[in-house]
Amino acid sequence: MLERGPELAAAAHAVDELVAGAKAGGPGRGGILVYRGDAGIGKTALLAEIHRTARDRCTVLTARGGETLTSVPFHLTRQLLQPALDGLGADEVRQLFGDHFDLLAPALGIAPPSSDVPADPQGVLLGLARLLDRLADRLRDRPPVLLVDDVHWADAESLAWLDAFTRTRHDGRLPALVVLAHRPFVREPQGPGPSATLAALAGRAVLTLGLHALTSTATAALARDVLGEHADEPFCRELWTVTSGNPYETVELLAKARDRMLEPVAGSAGLLRDLGAGTRGGGLVARLEELGSGPTQLAWATAVLGTDSTPDLLVSLTGMDAKQVAEYTELLRAARIVTAPPTGRNGLAPVPVPPLEFTHPLIATAVYGSVPPARRTAMHGQAAWVLSRAGHGPAAVSRHLLEVHPDDDQDVVSKLRAAAVEHLAVGAPDAARRCLERALIEPPGPDTYARVLYELGCSSLLTAPAATVGHLRSALELPGLDDDLRIDATFRLTQALAHNNQLQEAARTAAVEHARTPPGTGRRRLQAAHFMYEGFQAAEADGPDRSRRLAELTAGFTGADNSERALITVRGFDAMMRGEPAAEVVRLCDRALVDGAPARGLSWTDQEWGFEIPSLTGIAYAFADRPDRAEALFTEAVRAFEISGWSGAHLAFAHTLLGLVHRRRGNLPRAQHHLEEGLRLADRVGDGLPVHWDTACLLIDTLIARGRTAEALTVRGRHHIVWAPWPLDLARALAPTDPDRAARIAHEAHAHAERLGTHTALGEALRCLALFADPSESRRLLERAVEHLAASPSRYEEARARLDLAHATGSAEALAEATALAATCGVDPLAPEAVTARVSSHPPE
Repeated sequence: MLERGPELAAAAHAVDELVAGAKAGGPGRGGILVYRGDAGIGKTALLAEIHRTARDRCTVLTARGGETLTSVPFHLTRQLLQPALDGLGADEVRQLFGDHFDLLAPALGIAPPSSDVPADPQGVLLGLARLLDRLADRLRDRPPVLLVDDVHWADAESLAWLDAFTRTRHDGRLPALVVLAHRPFVREPQGPGPSATLAALAGRAVLTLGLHALTSTATAALARDVLGEHADEPFCRELWTVTSGNPYETVELLAKARDRMLEPVAGSAGLLRDLGAGTRGGGLVARLEELGSGPTQLAWATAVLGTDSTPDLLVSLTGMDAKQVAEYTELLRAARIVTAPPTGRNGLAPVPVPPLEFTHPLIATAVYGSVPPARRTAMHGQAAWVLSRAGHGPAAVSRHLLEVHPDDDQDVVSKLRAAAVEHLAVGAPDAARRCLERALIEPPGPDTYARVLYELGCSSLLTAPAATVGHLRSALELPGLDDDLRIDATFRLTQALAHNNQLQEAARTAAVEHARTPPGTGRRRLQAAHFMYEGFQAAEADGPDRSRRLAELTAGFTGADNSERALITVRGFDAMMRGEPAAEVVRLCDRALVDGAPARGLSWTDQEWGFEIPSLTGIAYAFADRPDRAEALFTEAVRAFEISGWSGAHLAFAHTLLGLVHRRRGNLPRAQHHLEEGLRLADRVGDGLPVHWDTACLLIDTLIARGRTAEALTVRGRHHIVWAPWPLDLARALAPTDPDRAARIAHEAHAHAERLGTHTALGEALRCLALFADPSESRRLLERAVEHLAASPSRYEEARARLDLAHATGSAEALAEATALAATCGVDPLAPEAVTARVSSHPPE
């Protein structure tokens, strides 16, 4: 640990803070600590030292990313949490997981998925974050320290989990210390992805430390420690020059010098450069080849298998016998290429043999890259076969199938499809997408190609509606989907279009398909989608005709099956929107339910119909003056989503609907609580979702109803008065009744405009301020407003300012200029006449 004093001191301080906080019983004093440095700079050794110093007081959990393992979802998460869970009894584990064992255990690899139904990715991430919270609480006497090495090679799902665990604390305090070590970014991350998530984690770190190369003084001290105090200055300086102070290369070169019994004096310094070439890149590969074909083949197999490099699997992949594998392993260990796994017994039970590992990631990269491409591809194919025969599931096998060349192999397609099902069941849709996209390249046979496209579309329904639209449309254009699957694909396509704000296209798609679907439940399913998405549009060609057709279709329905109930639901919602008698709306809603609850198959988490159907029933109840029934439905929605681990937009919408009900019932504080929770959940999912706008509008309405106008409009701290011009609108609205308050709001808006500094913002703010000034000052402010807006790209706003100035001055010339500019903006030609009348009736002061 030469020249690592500040780095170790930072870690020691962080551990002390964590332990002190745990003993005090108050809020956690953990956080994120980041070490960043080039390959071989000593990150692994530093983490090992932190482990050694923290293990007596803390529960240390370790994990390491792998260059060939980035496609394995929750790989790092499993490394970190499985050892902690292994020390607990079955009942303790169940208690730790709470109600979400079936949701979370598959992601950690400690239980198979309870069904093939896709798990909500957001629910899995947040559930695992809460699991770590509860684990930390259980380990309060020995608080957890998470050491993650080579996190630049982390899988996306594990990074998202660490992000979810750390970003919910606004004060940065965590019940655990998370120590991350990674290489510097080659370039700054652009757009979403693992690199951006890692950058966000690093941005929340309490401290980020860059590791630097050893100085010549430290290199000399290391040389004398290994080779003897007689190592002279020329030798040590050449050592530092050859290695550039890289700790890994320095240690490796010194080990070689010691093995060769090189005398550490000036006369030997010239040999260091050639000797050092064998510690990395091509030199390392040449050194490996010198050991012979057997050790080389074993090293290749280890690089391909990665963390699955157990002796048994190495025997199967290489075709060697166990004795040869052991012999070649020892040769590789002696050459400092791999670390030999420990063997022996623990009492009467044999100690499980861990996989073979390379001594450093640089070696793993060099060895994997040295495998001839064609041979490497073939070995991945063989590895997939070996793992499958050894009982590993499709998800574990898929990592290797992603690397093989397409060969029209339907068995590969089948395995990748099965892997996608497993990935979806553990909440890893991106991993499922990679498998299905690779299956399409194989390609699937004509009878399954459309099915793979359908599965690919379904895998991205909750995360990428636009991608879903493309895949499902392609699937529907091809033969291969039976009638039931075709109906399901169309229904899901309409959902994706609706989620992508393409309501008109969603309605049209459902209409086209149901027109050619034979009568029955499938046809009614498509009809329900058609009528629902037509009714959701802000404008439609003939709404009354649609309502009439819907009423005629459902007139004889009794709710005999779910397709009838769904259409009755849509009819009830439409009747409420059309202002039909409330008694009829309630009658329809009652008929759509079974004993006051959604029927089996039409529930909140049902995959066939979606959550929209029960939502419509509850909304219709709320606006038919039956908020009691609506509240019961939406309370059940929250419960159902939470139990199922649906912690994203679905749960946000459920809270919004509950807020709506409480707003209708006049319980404004309760409404505010649910709406704020809905907005918080929506913000956690992303930006620009429809639920954002619905929730924000309802929350503003509720806060204004409570008399909290300032909170309703300023709580989010958004003061771009062109993007959100509410202060100007509010000031104008209050001017007749509360001019003092209106003036204060206008002055605050002007202050924000000055900070923003754009001509548009300044011009609009000055125009508003003019309302509250005496006539002469008002004209001056309007003249300045015109100057700013003339210099801006905002012609319409300039026209309005010029019209105001014409009114204030009574100038015919100013009016002509304003009128001409207004005309270029497409303003109604009657507007100038109105302005002329105003000017005539208000002559200048």
